[in-house]
Amino acid sequence: MLVDDHPVVRAGYRRLLDGRPGFRVIAEAADTRGALAAFLAHRPDLVLMDISMPGAGGLEAVRAILARQRDARIAVISMHQGAAFALKSLEAGALGYATKSSPPDEMLEVVAAVAAGRRAVSRDIAQEIALDVTAELRNGAVSLSPRETEILRLMGTGARARDIAEALGLSPKTVQNVVSQLRAKLDARSDIDLMRKALAAGLVEL
Repeated sequence: MLVDDHPVVRAGYRRLLDGRPGFRVIAEAADTRGALAAFLAHRPDLVLMDISMPGAGGLEAVRAILARQRDARIAVISMHQGAAFALKSLEAGALGYATKSSPPDEMLEVVAAVAAGRRAVSRDIAQEIALDVTAELRNGAVSLSPRETEILRLMGTGARARDIAEALGLSPKTVQNVVSQLRAKLDARSDIDLMRKALAAGLVEL
């Protein structure tokens, strides 16, 4: 499903996606209210969402959709190139973020990753996030145990605590405790903040 208030942009996305294996555009919307209505009517496997739209905006649409279907897969495609916009989108529940200035192949990589249930951002945004936090970590030597590294890696793929626990043979409570310790170690405000700092510091690779 495509959500953008500019018809020409939606037409461009449709041309990019239609005909590619595994992709078929089944619905479109131009605003937050229309996005939620179209999602509930069609239940698409993937939503491409702009965040700058009339009305409540795309982030509210992301939250509204996830409130009705927790496992909805949403990729934000935006004109905004700052790390702050990407992080707000990911914290709202989107799995991916790409800029409209990204090369088509790169945007498709993000879309394919999100369609598979993995987190992904375009390279320009990854660079912005890295630059944004490098100074924060420059003076603090941080090391991770093998268990902490593996849990972070699995978090980066979009896995939830119960999935990580099952994959590693741990209890969900143990996973939650390790994540809390990691957030304290990296001074992270949220799980998304934890991932961006770990990636920027080179502590994990996705």
